[in-house]
Amino acid sequence: MIDYSDFFEEVIQTHVEIEQWFAGVAPEGTLQNLLARFSPAFSMIAPATGTRVNAAWVNALFTRLGGMRPGLKITLSEMTGIDRHARGATVTYREHQIDDSGTRTDRRATVIFEKQASGALLWRHLHETFIAP
Repeated sequence: MIDYSDFFEEVIQTHVEIEQWFAGVAPEGTLQNLLARFSPAFSMIAPATGTRVNAAWVNALFTRLGGMRPGLKITLSEMTGIDRHARGATVTYREHQIDDSGTRTDRRATVIFEKQASGALLWRHLHETFIAP
């Protein structure tokens, strides 16, 4: 059986930082730590529109939305490894979000990770799709 636990832990820790940052309860340095998790070559397929965005767009999004979702709670489930190799891995997971306004989202995501020579894992590509309520 292939062990994906280090990649799953990266998904979890990244979402802890996202939750704290958007909810406005993040410790000092969280934005810098969060942005450092993404490859300079990062790309993403946005969940609602299918638009392809890059690292600069994601950086601007995180910067702009800090503290804008009070009470945000993110729950992850269904983490599954798809492929692991010497240079990284591809994993999928389900992500539920709810905030104090009652806004709920449910999405499936697939992420491709790059493993650096240092052992650091960088988010290289993310594809998200909303799940209808």
